[in-house]
Amino acid sequence: MLGAWLTLLLGGSLALGAPGDTALFQRSDDAGGRCTYTFTVASPGEASCPEAGGVAQLRAELAGLAARLSRLEGPGGFGGSGPRGAEAGGVWTRGPQRAAAGGCEELLRDKERLEEDKRRLEREKEELSRRLESSTQEIARLRAARCPPGTGGPGRDTLPQHGGSHHRLPPPAAPRWEPEPLGYQELKSERTELPASRLLEETALGRPRAEDSDCGELAWVGAPVVLGRADSIAGKYGVWMKDPEPVAPFTRETTWRVDTVGTEVRQLFQYEAAEQLARGYPTKVHVLPRPLESTGAVVYRGGLFFQPRRSRALARYDLRAEAISAERELPGAGYHGQYPYSWGGYTDIDLAVDETGLWVVYSTDKAKGAIVLSKLDPETLEIRRTWETNIRKQSVANSFVICGTLYTVSSYSAPNATVNFAYDTATSTSRTLSIPFENRFQYLSMVDYNPAERQLFAWDSYNMVAYPIRLSHA
Repeated sequence: MLGAWLTLLLGGSLALGAPGDTALFQRSDDAGGRCTYTFTVASPGEASCPEAGGVAQLRAELAGLAARLSRLEGPGGFGGSGPRGAEAGGVWTRGPQRAAAGGCEELLRDKERLEEDKRRLEREKEELSRRLESSTQEIARLRAARCPPGTGGPGRDTLPQHGGSHHRLPPPAAPRWEPEPLGYQELKSERTELPASRLLEETALGRPRAEDSDCGELAWVGAPVVLGRADSIAGKYGVWMKDPEPVAPFTRETTWRVDTVGTEVRQLFQYEAAEQLARGYPTKVHVLPRPLESTGAVVYRGGLFFQPRRSRALARYDLRAEAISAERELPGAGYHGQYPYSWGGYTDIDLAVDETGLWVVYSTDKAKGAIVLSKLDPETLEIRRTWETNIRKQSVANSFVICGTLYTVSSYSAPNATVNFAYDTATSTSRTLSIPFENRFQYLSMVDYNPAERQLFAWDSYNMVAYPIRLSHA
């Protein structure tokens, strides 16, 4: 053993090898009497040894750090146990908790709104159910009132067969259309007390004057006579006129014409006579301050009466002053395609002249498309009196007034049309007619009566024509 230690000592001395390095070797007995050998070597890099307590403290701190790191890296993250983890977890989760609370409040509000909508819809459903039940009862009542007792049920349109079964008859053929009964064409009236003077004045509005004693009912319309023809597409439809009560310098022979195809119709052609109209060379061309609408214009007492475009107004153009002298809106009148004649053309408002004065034919929403006839003051365009008929305006092609009676034409394109209705303003009654009326060129866009010549002036597909007529005197 001693040899081994000597060898170790010798090797240690050799290992140290550096000058000045020393090694101490000591042999002594320990407390138990055993022989011990102590070998001491100085540290080459440390001047003194660290205290034993410091090493233990460092080890404890390292262990604590390792424990905290393990908690941070674990599944709980910042939500781990311990005071630091709890504090970090509280800061981390406060925002999501607030967002979740706000979302719940919004969902509750949506739920309340949906429940309110549900209650409202249920109330509407109940109301509709009540109305449906009421309508069903009303329909049943009307059917029962229309059909006499014993005519309802299968016996009305079925035939019994053997064994008690029934065989349904085929539906009857559609009936041929006939004009409405007179009862449905008459104006409904109410009894009202009026002063005698006012009653006489209003009655006279729709009746011919004493000098017009030749008035009567339309009995016959002759074949059309062509007086002129338009030579451009602007004249496919239009209006031509003569003034039955002219104002100087114009005469009853002065003829007026408007080609009404286009959106800015302003030209009024003036001719010295109908012969000049046939040649197509006007004496003068008036340019209207406002464009007119369609073919409803007339000339009367020195003025052109027309409907300005896209309006329910009426205007009077003074032919001498060449300016508009009066304008007034026609209350409630349909315009620009609401209630035209059957051929269209924005013929909602149609002016007319007869022995008694100036008229306007139109319809309103209140009349539900039926013809309304009003008498006008030619100076102010104020309505003097109005009659409402049950003649559907869109079911007739055109109309004119003779001696206070409104007449309608059945078709604008059928070659053999008829004058099919008459409405007498003196009695507020109507009747059906069947007076032949020839549409020679099969596109009738204008018909007006001239009381001075006792003829109908018309425009039929580019052609300006005149119809002779005959009145009957009761």
